[in-house]
Amino acid sequence: MRNAPTESATRETVWNAPGMPALLLMTATGFSGFAVLLPTGPLWAVRGGADAAGAGSVNAVLMLCTVLAQTLVPTAIRRVGWRTTLVCGMVLLGVPSLLHLLTTQLGVVLALAAVRGLGFGVLTVCGAGAVAELVEPARRGQAIGAYGLAIAGPQFILVSTAPWAAQNLGFGVVFAIGALPLLGVVPALRLARRLDGRPAGAGSAPDRDAVPDRRAVYLPLLRPMLLLLGVTTAGGALITFAPQMSGDSTATMAGLLLLTGTAALSRWRFGALADRYGTEPFRWPLVIVTAAGLALTAWAVATPGATAPVPLLAGMALVGVSYGGLQNLTLVDAFAAVDSRSSGVASAVWNIGFDGGTGVGALLVGYLATGASFSLAFLATAVLCLATLPLAFAGRCDAAPRRSAG
Repeated sequence: MRNAPTESATRETVWNAPGMPALLLMTATGFSGFAVLLPTGPLWAVRGGADAAGAGSVNAVLMLCTVLAQTLVPTAIRRVGWRTTLVCGMVLLGVPSLLHLLTTQLGVVLALAAVRGLGFGVLTVCGAGAVAELVEPARRGQAIGAYGLAIAGPQFILVSTAPWAAQNLGFGVVFAIGALPLLGVVPALRLARRLDGRPAGAGSAPDRDAVPDRRAVYLPLLRPMLLLLGVTTAGGALITFAPQMSGDSTATMAGLLLLTGTAALSRWRFGALADRYGTEPFRWPLVIVTAAGLALTAWAVATPGATAPVPLLAGMALVGVSYGGLQNLTLVDAFAAVDSRSSGVASAVWNIGFDGGTGVGALLVGYLATGASFSLAFLATAVLCLATLPLAFAGRCDAAPRRSAG
């Protein structure tokens, strides 16, 4: 009996730490609704007569409104609490999916994307911020890996299969799955009960007295945010346009499976590596991997209607590795760059980089593909990613390596 507390502590992992199961379930349902519409929202617009630029605008608007919401979430949590903020976010993310059935008109699709973006902004900032609140820094990389797997798992299943489901089972099935965030309200309430009333931390905006110089908070976050923006520009472009850039539907589905599957595995496993070795040894190789993957993808789709499957699959797999790995590493860097009072701001800034990149990728590739070709668009995106390489080398934005158990 005397050893019971020690045995209980030994059994606790980042997966079953108090509050983490509710966070992971809420995240999985929320990102399921988000992921299933990421490739099919633009397809729905194309069905209504939109061109590639119009289709790209759907996810661009989604991410623009996501970023706008993310700038307000830390203040919203401080003023109205986790409970109200989380419930509003899940409802805003889930309800618009069902309303797509009313029309394919581009203006309405864009409006629904805007509302979903507001909800997604709440989910992303709250989710990442809750990780910092629930798990101590020594295990934060592993916790971010678990959180990332709850994100990437639904994306692995739904991003790749959603276009097939829309074309073979009907868009109604897709839009029903898109409403899954409404089921996430229940774990959101459980999570909020644990987080509401806690001292200022993961979800709180820093007050003026605690952080008199706001530049001291935001400037260290700029490097990981811009580094993340580069790789999510690549990932967002591939996810948005994979069904349209390839003339081989089988290769398209396989490519999306590879992209999302390698991203899920990479985001999970890089957490333990970051806890043990820090993030610096891994950042710059992953930037180069991103550019190489995009170059292979550009080669694969250089001839319209005649997709080369091998370079397509290799390119999307490479982008998936860097897409998942840099998500984890830059979030670890962001939390390491601030004190615990400002981790809510770190979460918001990191998510702005993530979703801003996804929107830039959709918009940039959409317009370049409309005016030239998808091949040229992906080469331009590769150059943009390489421009972030100095940020991967510059200085140390990660905490010192921590030897952790497991």
